[in-house]
Amino acid sequence: MNTCPLRSYHYQFNGHRVLSTNLLLSFSFLLLRTKRGSAATALLCAAASAQILPSASNPVEISFLGINYALYVLGFVSALATKLSDTFASEIGKAYGKTTFLITTFERVKPGTEGAVSAEGTAAALFGGSLIPCYAYAIGLIDNLPFVGIATVAAFLGTNAESVIGAVLQGKKGLEWITNEVVNFFNTVIGAGIAISLGKLLAL
Repeated sequence: MNTCPLRSYHYQFNGHRVLSTNLLLSFSFLLLRTKRGSAATALLCAAASAQILPSASNPVEISFLGINYALYVLGFVSALATKLSDTFASEIGKAYGKTTFLITTFERVKPGTEGAVSAEGTAAALFGGSLIPCYAYAIGLIDNLPFVGIATVAAFLGTNAESVIGAVLQGKKGLEWITNEVVNFFNTVIGAGIAISLGKLLAL
């Protein structure tokens, strides 16, 4: 008997372990209700993967917009990992960061300043960005071990890109529309985009 409810959503196809797109979409919609900017990218990846869900008549190798199913799932995982990485960086950096610098000029600033980074927050970002990819691999959502490293690196780079966006654009006159939700959306798009690009480039 299968004791893990998540595993009941998987099936085997040509040696690939596939997660039901319904589960991806449901999870994304749930996040979207509370974190619109953060969840939008994950939802887009899940919706795109639904266009090419592997089946007997639709092989794994088929792509949508030049991207295959596995890479969209990687994008989904990386988008969530990027947000968690950003949360770890922000909260740990504010609470434990001893010295914070503006990412664009390395000028010393107060903790919590838009675009501020610290050694403690940076280390936390790398750690936080690895948690969801590792969990996704453990439950079979991604079955390619290098994807764990790609998603972690992408999340880390996306988080640092968000710091740059915050320092350069957020709070500036005439750019009031760039709110935290907008920055979070850019953040996750960058993380997912880097992951999909690396996965495609390395042909994994």
